[in-house]
Amino acid sequence: MTKTPFHLWIVGILSLLWNAGGGFDYVMTQTGNPAYLEMLTPEQLGFLEGAPLWFEAAWAVGVWLSIVGSLLLLLRSRYAGSAFALSLLGLIVASIYTYVLADGGNALAMSGTAALIFTIAIPVILIALLIYARAMTRAGVLR
Repeated sequence: MTKTPFHLWIVGILSLLWNAGGGFDYVMTQTGNPAYLEMLTPEQLGFLEGAPLWFEAAWAVGVWLSIVGSLLLLLRSRYAGSAFALSLLGLIVASIYTYVLADGGNALAMSGTAALIFTIAIPVILIALLIYARAMTRAGVLR
């Protein structure tokens, strides 16, 4: 068995914190938390209220499997890569609705610069985590 490199703990903990932010956003939105939702514009609220069930399912898959992937990484499970891959699939499906189908693809215009930064960062980080998990599996760190 290969010794666990220190960077695995750093990546695992940071990825769990990052993905927990997505989980928090999902829970606050899905439970209709008034304090959280008051930060959104009327357009953003309309987007969420009008979203189809398949979008919400893809969003859930993307969010929760990212968290599972981070936990599996910390548990040194080779299934971390699969969880991140399925999370990426959920993100892609949810993004197709968000940026192509919904409201004529106007999601970025209604959200502003911060949303643009997150729109770029989320898939980049997720792909990096997928690559990292696969590399750690090939190296025998994840079993």
